[in-house]
Amino acid sequence: MRIGELSRRTGVSVRSLRYYEQQDLLESERTPGGHREYAEAAVDRVVRIQILFAAGLNSATIHDVLPCMSDADGGPNERTTESLARELRVERDRIDRQIQDLVRTRGILDEVIDTAEVREPA
Repeated sequence: MRIGELSRRTGVSVRSLRYYEQQDLLESERTPGGHREYAEAAVDRVVRIQILFAAGLNSATIHDVLPCMSDADGGPNERTTESLARELRVERDRIDRQIQDLVRTRGILDEVIDTAEVREPA
């Protein structure tokens, strides 16, 4: 499939897909006319890349993580190393702190909402 179709199917901009290629996160073949062609598996790979970016990982970390994920189900494979596991534990701890902060913020918002609802006449 061409880059426009991959963009439509994943909801990721063409510009981002080109960036993923520059960062060696995504591969394409070139047609004789110079157009990018992607395999069907690129759709799942782009989705995984998006999930990892959304988790706050940077492109260098994603580059290290992707080869450790199987293409079929996204689970770990034999290329996972202890060094990568340590790095990912740090990232997981950072995400846990963000979750805790979000839960606290939601609690504060709930209190404000409850207070506002009590003050408004029915």
